[in-house]
Amino acid sequence: MTTDFQGKTALITGAASGIGLATAKELAMLGVRRLVLVDIDGDALEAVELDCEAVKLVGDIADEQLWETSAEHIAAVDLALVNAGISTAGAIADLDFAEWRRTLSVNLDGAFLTLRATLRAMQAHGRNGAIVNMASIGGIKPEPGTAAYGTSKAGLIHLTRVAAKEYAGQNIRVNAIAPGGVKTPLWDGMAFFDDLVEEKGNREAAFEAMAKMATPMGRYATPGEIARHIAFLLSDDAAHITGAVLTSDGGYSL
Repeated sequence: MTTDFQGKTALITGAASGIGLATAKELAMLGVRRLVLVDIDGDALEAVELDCEAVKLVGDIADEQLWETSAEHIAAVDLALVNAGISTAGAIADLDFAEWRRTLSVNLDGAFLTLRATLRAMQAHGRNGAIVNMASIGGIKPEPGTAAYGTSKAGLIHLTRVAAKEYAGQNIRVNAIAPGGVKTPLWDGMAFFDDLVEEKGNREAAFEAMAKMATPMGRYATPGEIARHIAFLLSDDAAHITGAVLTSDGGYSL
């Protein structure tokens, strides 16, 4: 990548672990001046150490008040990764409505509020901006048991395209990335994954077993790999790309 991020301010939600943390480290390495990091896990967020200025905001991205009280912190944002999300599983007939709403609240309502606050800040300062929304291959390829999660990510993909068209004339680019399997903490606590870890003996073996079942390349991505894709979409190397969905799934969707 030929472009660095010297002098830029970037916002990342879900920044305390997984892809969010990996992207924070990647942007810091590429010269970003200031990072605004948001996560609901205050202890994990506090433990994040980076080689640049960092503002850490603890809160629920689906809480509108969080964005109202954080306006001054994100006023100078040039770049953003709308990343915070949760996963859920269950067949439609068995899915509790509260779980459906919880998933859409974080993954879609929270993404909307993050995007809205970011766009308002970018409009106000008038500089070029770039945003990446964290979608998923689950929002493109339907699978049993993913109704809530897949629907939330499909909605986010369409929201990305609408935002891209609305703000292209203001030099604000909005893209999405749709990973397949990634080795992140998002899997932890899901019953089938926990059972697989116990069966295989460790998390790495569980990831390997899952990847071999459905991913032609035979492995899941690391958070660092996805972070580098995100950095490309945020960079000037992607200056003519907006409204795109970058699929990074090892061939799962083929």
